[in-house]
Amino acid sequence: MSSLPEIVIEAGKSERHYWRDLWRYRELFYFLAWRDILVRYKQTAIGLAWALVRPLFTIIVFTLIFGRLARLPSEGAPYAALVLVGMIPWQFFASAVNEASLGLANKENIITKVYFPRIIIPISGVIVNLVELAVGLAMLAVLLAWQQVAVTLNMLFLPLILLLALLLTFGCAVWVSALSVRFRDFRQVVPFALQMGLYISPIAYSAAIIPERWRVWYALNPFTGIIEGLRWSVFANSPTPPLQELAISLGMATLATASGIAYFRSIEKRFAELL
Repeated sequence: MSSLPEIVIEAGKSERHYWRDLWRYRELFYFLAWRDILVRYKQTAIGLAWALVRPLFTIIVFTLIFGRLARLPSEGAPYAALVLVGMIPWQFFASAVNEASLGLANKENIITKVYFPRIIIPISGVIVNLVELAVGLAMLAVLLAWQQVAVTLNMLFLPLILLLALLLTFGCAVWVSALSVRFRDFRQVVPFALQMGLYISPIAYSAAIIPERWRVWYALNPFTGIIEGLRWSVFANSPTPPLQELAISLGMATLATASGIAYFRSIEKRFAELL
């Protein structure tokens, strides 16, 4: 009869091997992500089509209100496509951050019983929303083809700007997941903040309508650089990319990720107690 493997519990071992454990527990990533995908679309009438319905409905509303009634300029780009380019990264960000505010609380049963790097939970939540990001990009490709938008070499920069959006989303998701455990009422703040962010970010309009003297301050919203960078790569309506806005977005995304991980790790040991 074969003997059971020996398990050695060594003080501080989990701390020294924390980041190595992320790879060791990689199957947990897949399990949590796949389970959340199934839960999200299980027993829904249209399933994954919800990933199309939400941005489509938003585009219709914004086009009627801001495009037709307010007649906001679109810098020569088709207005519906302009809005969709802004909605794709924002919807990905908003969904991931909103889920991060509840992610640790929803998995209290395994957090209080089993050891694993807790940061896996907000990361898996971000991975789940990559599905909707992919659906949004496919929807954009169809819309651009239908509206006969010319494809240029600027499109090669699209993946890099999406990676910037991914970095910002991960940093904010880690922050929000930790703060939502530390302060229970923070979970009520997140939906309100995301709703405000939808309107103060250049989604329904181009950042070009912002007066020049306010541009730097407006760029402190990291989604300004991300959205304007994506529009530059898709529509090529400007000879140069928004380098200043992209630099600010990169700096803020890096800061959010580094500080978020540091804060998350600082209170991670207390999660079981706080939950």
